[in-house]
Amino acid sequence: MLRSSAITKGIQRSPNRAMLRAVGFEDGDFNKPIIGIANGFSTITPCNVGLNHLAIRSEKAAKLAGAMPQMFGTITVSDGISMGTEGMKYSLVSREVIADSIETACNAQSMDGVLAIGGCDKNMPGAMLAMARMNIPAIFVYGGTIKPGKLGGCDLTVVSAFEAVGQHASGKINEDRLLAVEKNAIPGAGSCGGMFTANTMSAAIETMGLSLPYSSTMAAEDEEKAESAARSAEVLVKAIKSEIRPLDLLTKDAFENAISVIMAVGGSTNAVLHLLAIARTAGVELSIDDFERIRQKVPVICDLKPSGKYVTVDLHKAGGIPQVMKLLLDAGLIHGNCKTIEGKTIKEVLKNVPSIPPKEQDIIRPLSHPIYKKGHLAILKGNLANEGCVAKISGIKNTSLTGPARVFESEEICLAAILANKINEGDVIVVRYEGPVGGPGMREMLAPTSAIVGQGLGDKVALITDGRFSGGTYGLVVGHVAPEAAVGGNIALVKEGDSITVDADKRLIQLNVDSDELAMRRQDWEKPKPRYTSGILGKYARLVSSSSKGAVTDQ
Repeated sequence: MLRSSAITKGIQRSPNRAMLRAVGFEDGDFNKPIIGIANGFSTITPCNVGLNHLAIRSEKAAKLAGAMPQMFGTITVSDGISMGTEGMKYSLVSREVIADSIETACNAQSMDGVLAIGGCDKNMPGAMLAMARMNIPAIFVYGGTIKPGKLGGCDLTVVSAFEAVGQHASGKINEDRLLAVEKNAIPGAGSCGGMFTANTMSAAIETMGLSLPYSSTMAAEDEEKAESAARSAEVLVKAIKSEIRPLDLLTKDAFENAISVIMAVGGSTNAVLHLLAIARTAGVELSIDDFERIRQKVPVICDLKPSGKYVTVDLHKAGGIPQVMKLLLDAGLIHGNCKTIEGKTIKEVLKNVPSIPPKEQDIIRPLSHPIYKKGHLAILKGNLANEGCVAKISGIKNTSLTGPARVFESEEICLAAILANKINEGDVIVVRYEGPVGGPGMREMLAPTSAIVGQGLGDKVALITDGRFSGGTYGLVVGHVAPEAAVGGNIALVKEGDSITVDADKRLIQLNVDSDELAMRRQDWEKPKPRYTSGILGKYARLVSSSSKGAVTDQ
């Protein structure tokens, strides 16, 4: 039964009806389903600057389909702008704020369904968390990817600008070239153009059936994106009538499908954190070990930035996520019985998708000729990460390194050392007290990792942290180390010069110090005072779980 039946009873009273009449309800509208349109529009970031157009298109389509849409706003944070600053601590926190705001608005107004529109990284998992909590019919509309910037015939992305900083610091490019990259890297509206976090999560949501086929790789500025937003509203109205709810779709098989696709496209490390969080909220038993199990079976078949050649609009032209899914389905690497918001199974959705990728492209490869035989997101464990951590090993020649620790208590101190050319080949950089509790907020380390790549050290040093990495990061980088330093994880006990082994092939992250010495160091360790005790960061630090459990705040 629709929630609107309960709403209708409640709004028979004159004051309730009067409030709704003031926002456009007429006599015949009170028995129609009420749809919340969670609009992530803002001018803070190019990812979200085009969303209002999509919200208006979906609003009109919902009305024509027989629903009463009610639009409200959600926040966003631009990771690209806040990257490398204290403001970046608010990025992961914004995921929870988005989820809380959507849940609050929809449940307070007893809405029958929700259409969430988002662009920047945390919009998507934030919306998914809210959908899983409420379990009312829901659909996600991705704002779309940005088209690539151009300079000298090369495609640029936001990561190009960060890498140029490292190139400039090491004398590889001059000031004029640095400024030219800055001016051309981001040409207009849309989310970061490679298979970074936004495009990774949009692909995952499409794979799990909560957004429409092909919608996750559309360009933000193309008309098909607006048409897809309108059709999404129509599909949602049908889903309300058919009582198709998020928890019908968010099954263990659906999460496994999402992981398989993320491995195949070379997606972001942040997908591990976000999928764990969504699964936990949905009541699905998903662990960090499931990512490693699936990685062993699923190869990387898409040649996409940050470590590859192409951007997401190229993937769209080559067949998008449905083409990738069809190859995996034929190989028995995804579950075809999972349902979508349209009421179809994955197998039915992919029925007419070719079993062979287009011959005139080399973006999507056949499984017989992969870029990497195994997935690129390796789950490492050892005495430095008993709960596990995530290594992104695409685009590097060496997947293992044993070297001396270079220890930094924050991202800023680490970046200063890199730009001052104080990092040497063979070093293992340790950036700690940047975890969910310690940061707080688990900042991304795009500035240090891009600077390392820009200096030509991408496969010659390792960087490990209890913080996160941008989806634009690549190299021998290990994030989400858990337990984190702020709660007494062994990463807090590392000293400058200690030998550390990072071995993705053996799935090992090891501090090569004997247990007696570590026990002595632990006795001397003092838990640091919280960096924030009030405001949203103080509240977040008190509530947040381990990154190995998705860094959620409501459990």
